[in-house]
Parts: sequence; structure tokens; C-alpha cells
Amino acid sequence: MIDMAKGFTLVRDFDATPQDLWRAWTDPDEAAVWWHPSGVHTPRETVAIDARVGGRYAYTMVNDATGEQYPTGGVYREVVEPERLVFTWGLPDGDPDDAPLITVTLEPTDAGTRMTFDLRGFDAARGDGNVYDGWDSALDELDAHVTASAAR
Repeated sequence: MIDMAKGFTLVRDFDATPQDLWRAWTDPDEAAVWWHPSGVHTPRETVAIDARVGGRYAYTMVNDATGEQYPTGGVYREVVEPERLVFTWGLPDGDPDDAPLITVTLEPTDAGTRMTFDLRGFDAARGDGNVYDGWDSALDELDAHVTASAAR
């Protein structure tokens, strides 16, 4: 059983609209660009997203140095465009009831969007070199992606 008392929250401000960030989370072409920490990439052909309640997503991250693969996936529990995504996070074919839960909330601000990323069900903290640091780095990749997209 997952302990939902464990987890962490990251809050980021982006110079992008909620709709821009929504696309980055729900469009497979965009997700492939950023859905991984630094030093890892996500081949586009591994990304599948069905962003609807009960829909599944899957992607595989590949370590740039070693080639090690990290298949990831889950099920969408809540989808409110362009405000809120709630989904499980684990193995693509794993039991979603035994997976951590991620909630992404997008709120418009005068300067763009405030995104709150909350992961429940996994004990992680800054400096762990794993889940917390991986998501923190992936959100850096997201910021770079939406910034580059806005410049085009």
C-alpha cells in the first residue's frame, strides 16, 4: 500500500501560458523533449499519452552515458484542461493502485504561470540523487523547453 503522507512539492513560475504548459505535459511530441532529467533523453517513439480520465501514458527515459532504460507510465485520474492533471507514476504496466500519485496544477499569473508539482507516495528530498532531484531537473528541462518554444 502506498503511503500518501510521504512525498514532496515543487513550485515553479514559468514565462509561459497555462495552455503552453498543458501542451508540454499532454502532447507526446513536446513531452519527449523534456520529460526526463539532465543527462537522460526520452526517444519520441517511446512516448504515448492518452490524457483523459482513465487514459494511460508511457515513456522510456534513456541514460545518455550508459544507455540504461527507465520505462515509466501510469493512469490519469483527473484531467481539467488547462488547470490540473492528476496521474499515477510507476511502471507502464504496473498496478496504478500501488503507484505514487502526481498532481500538476497550473495557475495563471501576471508573468505567466505558476506550476505546483506534488508527488505523493514516495519518500524523497532535495539532494537524494534520485526521485526529488530527477523531477527537479526535469522541471528545469520543461522550463528550457517552454522558453525555447516561446522564442520561436
